[in-house]
Amino acid sequence: MRNLAAFAGGAALGVALAAQKASRDQRRSVWSDSLPPEACAARHARKVARIARALRGRSGGAPLSLRKRSVSHEVPKAGDVRRRDEKVDASGLTGIIDVDPAARVCTAESGVTFVDLVEATLRHGLVPTVVPELKTITVGGAVCGCSIESMSFQHGGFHDSCLEYEVVTAGGEVLTCAPRGEHPLLFQMMHGSFGTLGILTRLKFRLVPAAAYVKVTYEKHRSFEGYLAAIWDHFRARDVDFMDGILHSPSECVLSVARFVERAPYTHRYDWMRVYHQSTRERREDHLRTPDYFFRYDRGVTNRTPRSVLGRLLLGKFAGSSAVLRAAEKLHWLLDSERPMVTLDVFVPFSRAAEFMRWYQGEVGFFPLWCVPYKLARRYEWLSERFCRGLRDELFLDIAIYGMKQRPGRDFHREMEQKLLALGGLKTLISHNSFSEEDFWKIWNRENYRRVKSLTDPANVFRDLYEKTCRAAQGRP
Repeated sequence: MRNLAAFAGGAALGVALAAQKASRDQRRSVWSDSLPPEACAARHARKVARIARALRGRSGGAPLSLRKRSVSHEVPKAGDVRRRDEKVDASGLTGIIDVDPAARVCTAESGVTFVDLVEATLRHGLVPTVVPELKTITVGGAVCGCSIESMSFQHGGFHDSCLEYEVVTAGGEVLTCAPRGEHPLLFQMMHGSFGTLGILTRLKFRLVPAAAYVKVTYEKHRSFEGYLAAIWDHFRARDVDFMDGILHSPSECVLSVARFVERAPYTHRYDWMRVYHQSTRERREDHLRTPDYFFRYDRGVTNRTPRSVLGRLLLGKFAGSSAVLRAAEKLHWLLDSERPMVTLDVFVPFSRAAEFMRWYQGEVGFFPLWCVPYKLARRYEWLSERFCRGLRDELFLDIAIYGMKQRPGRDFHREMEQKLLALGGLKTLISHNSFSEEDFWKIWNRENYRRVKSLTDPANVFRDLYEKTCRAAQGRP
């Protein structure tokens, strides 16, 4: 199969069954409202002790991966050798331990999904600073996989809201780490580590006030330069709560700016027949319940599945992100290993965004694209010194490509990686990666990574970051 959308449509039964399983899984989560925080903390400690015992009891050094309740939100890959890894069971880590409305802080296990988290925190008029676009992304996955969304222009990534982590090492030791407490480098390096530095079991993170509804205004621009100017104006003015957008074409750029509101004259949902990215082209404004705003892309960002009206009518309610990803994993042997569909996010320094887009239009020309402005909250420890020396921008632009077919004879992923190296940008590692090892460590900080790895996984049973994301995931020897 060359097209994930067609693949999902052809696997209708698998999609429906996966959707039902995802729904059952979500209902198993434990919320802090059901037990006092002390009881939740004690139950969490017992779960972590079981994981630690399992790790201490292992013999041999075969590669190890996690078994989680929620589906992986990495792009499914045909030859991913991690499917054959020995598994450590972390599927029980789905509890919200405590929501402290006065301090605006939540403590949760790493497997809590954002759909459950938002429902729990909204009871207190609060939400996470950043809520990723797909319902069953987990809080642990958001840290280890670098999740951002439309509040990222002011808050950075979800990891930038975090105050403390609990990590179980490969040897079964339980560590607590914080920016200004114990193991500060481990805390910083967990961001974007993709499970290679240990098992993240508990997180403490900040919340922000929220309202029941979100009002969205769609600003239309005929040039990318005008689009960038509008983003910068809102970034400097801080006059909106949310900002992202869709580039439908080089001359049809829609900036979606939004605010929390207490009342709405009507509300729309985008979980069945309506397609959100298309609505940004057609509407001037919209009103959504706050959870519906957060997960407006869950049926597909710019690659809605199923695509046809009839397909959405029959299967649209079942074809959320979790269902499609579960079906792709179950039928991974149908995925194209030679020219995989392109799904990736690139981060371009804001001052180089116009230059990047000129190159992109000439060399690639695929639209629509999703755009998310991202505030670089700090010079992250996982970035190499070489990369940081070239940093001049406080704002980056995340440009996301979903569902592009590769042309014969070209490796688009490699071409993109080389262009980003030249521009001082980078890409997330959730997709197909063609980096050479030398180029990879020009961006990621090998020295800091090795320092933490020697503490948490000296035998390399979780693999190192390059090996896991650029070799094992791609099926490379």
